[in-house]
Amino acid sequence: MSYKRVLLKMSGEALKGHTEHGIDPQTVMKLAMEIKEVKDLGIDVGIVVGGGNIWRGKTAEGLGMDRAQADYMGMLATVMNGLAIQDSLEKIGVPTRVMSSLNVSEVCEPYIRRRATRHMEKGRVVIFVGGTGSPYFSTDTAAALRAAEIDAEVILMAKNGVEGVYDKDPRKHKDAIMFNELTHRFVLEHGLEIMDSTAASLCKDNSIDLIVFNMNQEGNIKKASLGEKIGTIVK
Repeated sequence: MSYKRVLLKMSGEALKGHTEHGIDPQTVMKLAMEIKEVKDLGIDVGIVVGGGNIWRGKTAEGLGMDRAQADYMGMLATVMNGLAIQDSLEKIGVPTRVMSSLNVSEVCEPYIRRRATRHMEKGRVVIFVGGTGSPYFSTDTAAALRAAEIDAEVILMAKNGVEGVYDKDPRKHKDAIMFNELTHRFVLEHGLEIMDSTAASLCKDNSIDLIVFNMNQEGNIKKASLGEKIGTIVK
């Protein structure tokens, strides 16, 4: 079963490749090629990207910075990442729009729901940046919110080197067991850290499926978009 419209959620860390921080152009181009494969199947694609490769609001708050100020800085980091993804996509012929929850009209469009869906109807990839536009909310919540607003059938939660959802941290526990299928209710009741609880509740309330998979394996974004058995699906 192929999905008709997907929302790809990528962490900012996915863009840094093997570098310590920042944006690695080769890594971004590789991701762009995989997104193009999905678009070429006739699937509408929206993208929400984090900013952790440039700035992490929670880390700054831990160092004594005002939480709201730190979060706004993180939102600006997502704008930089969105522009980098747009550049790579357009270099390989994929029409793209970057839409921001923050007003930065010199570099991207303001987020307007109806305009976003119109862009997708015209075959453009839409990259949503600026998080929700408000502090105290993660880009996971932004992904769930945008998915609901654009009527996406699924959120593709692309993880950096993690195959799916486990009963405990697979990096620390060799006996960790991966789940093939879960429900949103189970995720919320057991506090599984796939995404924050606000995002998980939004997905549950709006009946949006979630596929958690390893984005480092080439072809996985396409497989997830086609509904193939990969990673963990949360229904």
